[in-house]
Amino acid sequence: MPSNPAKPQFLETSQGLSIHYTDHHATGSEQGTLVFIHGSGPGASGWSNFKHNIAAFQTAGYRCVVYDQWGYGQTDKPTDIDHTLEFFVDGLVALLDALGLHGVTLVGNSLGGAVALGLALKHPERVQKLILMAPGGIESREDYFAMEGIQTMVKHPMGSPEFTRDILAKLLTLLVYDADIVDEELIDERWTTLQTQNSHVLATMAIPDLSGQVSQLNHPILVFWGTEDKFCPASGVWKMLKGGGQVQAELLNHCGHWVMTEYPELFNTRSLEFLATTTRY
Repeated sequence: MPSNPAKPQFLETSQGLSIHYTDHHATGSEQGTLVFIHGSGPGASGWSNFKHNIAAFQTAGYRCVVYDQWGYGQTDKPTDIDHTLEFFVDGLVALLDALGLHGVTLVGNSLGGAVALGLALKHPERVQKLILMAPGGIESREDYFAMEGIQTMVKHPMGSPEFTRDILAKLLTLLVYDADIVDEELIDERWTTLQTQNSHVLATMAIPDLSGQVSQLNHPILVFWGTEDKFCPASGVWKMLKGGGQVQAELLNHCGHWVMTEYPELFNTRSLEFLATTTRY
């Protein structure tokens, strides 16, 4: 499993909160900047979600900024603020401001996809393109809570006595089609990160249905979705395709919620092709 080669860095927001990120510089001539936005769940972090992808984009000439969202990884975990989409988007804006970034490509999965969409809708001028993997914010809350993965998370709340390492392992296997991907090293990594995480982020998370606003975007968008996704209904891919004029989609058979982890070479290659061949109107 790749280890993070970049030095941990921290920035402080105007609210006095700290955001952890790593900055992976391009190899050779820089083609642009990608900002990677991870999903939700126990033990989640930026590096854990994208460690199989960063090197391929660096080699192709892209600067890769990977950060931990509020409540995750090494970023602050406030317990007196509701974790709304606006709060998550404001955290991303603080990161972009601190690094002086404009016209970036956002790469987001699940919750990270919703945050990417939220930023593109609120500040369209700051985003060049979007690469989304089973983005959240495309269905109603009721539709999400009907999914097996979400039901399992609700049944075993993070921070409760019954949330054991075995429950974490079960949740991780629900994220993928091939359970062999979830090895002891991955479980240990997520379990260790989980020890610093509190339950407030999931208890107060509120992400609206943005599917009706996708048509407002004029950004090139590439969407990946697995047919066996147990967290975000694969029907969301059709909502994305119908909503946007520059939307491309890859629907993968024998794939769950973690496209970039289950099929990293396919994800990396297709994303690089998209980056090289699309232009924002």
